[in-house]
Amino acid sequence: MEKQVVDGLREVFQSGRSRPLQYRKQQLRALHRLITERQADIEQALKQDLNKNTYNTSLFELISIENDIKLAESDMADWAAPQPVKKNLNSALDDVYIKPEPLGVVLIIGTWNYPWAMILQPLVGAIAAGSRIFVTNYSQHKKLCSAVLLPQCKAFTNRRKCWTWYLGGGTLKQILMLHSTELDEFSKCFYIRRITWGKFANCGQTCIAPDYILCEPNIQDRIVEEIQKTLLEFYQKDPKSSPDYCRIINTRHFDRVLALMNECTIALGGESDRSQYYIAPTVLRDVLPHFKIMQEEIFGPLLPIVTVNGLSEAIHFINAREKPLALYVFSSDKTVIKRMLAETTSGGVTVNDVLMHYTVDTLPFGGVGNSGMGRYHGRHTFDQLSHHRACLIKSFAMESLNDARYPPLTAARLRKAKFFMQHRLCSCNGMCVWAAITTILAIGLLVALIVVRVCMGFSTPVENLSC
Repeated sequence: MEKQVVDGLREVFQSGRSRPLQYRKQQLRALHRLITERQADIEQALKQDLNKNTYNTSLFELISIENDIKLAESDMADWAAPQPVKKNLNSALDDVYIKPEPLGVVLIIGTWNYPWAMILQPLVGAIAAGSRIFVTNYSQHKKLCSAVLLPQCKAFTNRRKCWTWYLGGGTLKQILMLHSTELDEFSKCFYIRRITWGKFANCGQTCIAPDYILCEPNIQDRIVEEIQKTLLEFYQKDPKSSPDYCRIINTRHFDRVLALMNECTIALGGESDRSQYYIAPTVLRDVLPHFKIMQEEIFGPLLPIVTVNGLSEAIHFINAREKPLALYVFSSDKTVIKRMLAETTSGGVTVNDVLMHYTVDTLPFGGVGNSGMGRYHGRHTFDQLSHHRACLIKSFAMESLNDARYPPLTAARLRKAKFFMQHRLCSCNGMCVWAAITTILAIGLLVALIVVRVCMGFSTPVENLSC
């Protein structure tokens, strides 16, 4: 069955049916209708799988998908248009451009923590790029969302190569740096609210949730205090009964997350209920770098605090490890912010907030090094799922310019070739190219007239000459 589906997709792509922009827009509208018509089913599935309520489903899943569909539909023509590039004199009369083309058949492997956003956002870009799409999910977690979204499929095996899009896997660390001078009475409330929300949303099962806090020892107690107040505000006295607090996906992950606390000192939380996959929002203090919790992505509601002595030590701590998917810096000191941006690297960075760079659909989202390859969101998804074809359409005019590349090769011809290849023009195909050529010819003609007059012995002043 799988082979028939893939072969059918490849046949449709090769027929060219999916390439016209109007067809792509129709597919995007159909996808939007699917989401609208099945929204109740989507909400029910997410409630059963992760205990997400209606508001969390809209906030973390559906709004971003709808935004991507609207953006792709409105801007697709610009994304797909040939992109002129700068020319040199050698190609001044030619058409030179980059043409985005669909890759063909694209396999999208979804993940379970945000099953709709993590599958349908790349799907929007693949449709906009004109590809045909084969969608499957992360088969280790067969839950209700899979039944609503798509039939369960096997991964590709022994098939012709196709472009694969996979979100998940690997060890990702998201780092949060709190600068000590910032925890004053005015700012600490805002900072901690943002941190607490981003860490414990979806029960910590967010790829860009902060994995740990770096701070100086003298503010650790205050951070714990403020998080405790914020948790009470967000989830009341019992997070387990809060409609806004989610659950761990399954037993295996529940056991894995609990085991990460073994070496740690619990400052807040720590309660759990295996029958409901419930782990309370938990803060761990005085965590050391060699603890197991610091060696892998947590992907759960545990927030370790690691103390460092100043900004330089924090930067060294970050750079001594794999590059993170996200880096969060809390400071109003521009010097601190500049140093963190200049002396570290990460897939993305947000200053004075968490997660929010993901919500800007004009920013690329992706990792670097061990935290991932590629990028997506809006046009970035389109570009990632397109082949950027180099196109040069040569003119038959000015054949004499080509003499510099033809044998017999001489030093003079090399100088001429170098001149034409190294002098750049703008990227347009319009009047400026002809203006440049006309100027060159006019100068050449003027020089020729001067030479002729000198050779013929005339004494007419140069300023009276006209070409």
